[in-house]
Amino acid sequence: MITDSFDINSEAIISPKSFFGEQKKLCDIAIGTFSREIYAAVLERFPNEVVGDISAANRVKPIHLLTIHDQKIAFYLSEIGATLAGTDITDVNWLTGADKFILFGSAGSLDQEKTAGKYVIPTEAYRDEGMSYHYAEPADYITVKNADKMEGLFKSFDLPYIKGRVWTTDAIYRETRNMVAARKAEGCIAVEMELAGVQAVCDFYGFDLYNFLFIPFS
Repeated sequence: MITDSFDINSEAIISPKSFFGEQKKLCDIAIGTFSREIYAAVLERFPNEVVGDISAANRVKPIHLLTIHDQKIAFYLSEIGATLAGTDITDVNWLTGADKFILFGSAGSLDQEKTAGKYVIPTEAYRDEGMSYHYAEPADYITVKNADKMEGLFKSFDLPYIKGRVWTTDAIYRETRNMVAARKAEGCIAVEMELAGVQAVCDFYGFDLYNFLFIPFS
């Protein structure tokens, strides 16, 4: 069973060191975006240098070190889906030392009346994916620990937002009407593809995650 996948009684046979060597310490903060347009715009606006690569059989993805007001911040284009986005966080930490991650992306609305014209600050994520069950004890939801801190930040900038539960699923073509109704009945206001797995990874390693979502056309 997938719910039996959380094993803390034996060691992992592969670690980031297997691929990247010794861990580096270049900065404390990393920002990941899922948007190639935002990715390109940030690199054009801020001075940066490539400080590492995340390689796979089908691509080589650079990690950039931005300089913003004399502060160094890692920046990268995150993969989509809980498994790859969570693995990206582990690799970026190893290659840069960052342990505070800001991750943002788009989502689908499950309640247009509540989300229209607002950012979504997730408070809990329904674990309808596989990644989180390897990093946290089984449960239906995982708590998004820094939701209150994100709310304080949004208030300080006077940005429109709503807090609430979200549904994490990798199965974009299997969001059935019954499943949508079930998640809405539990209070989910948006659906996305990464958060439950990413939060579980961050909890496991002791990283801080700061997440918010944008719902296009709402």
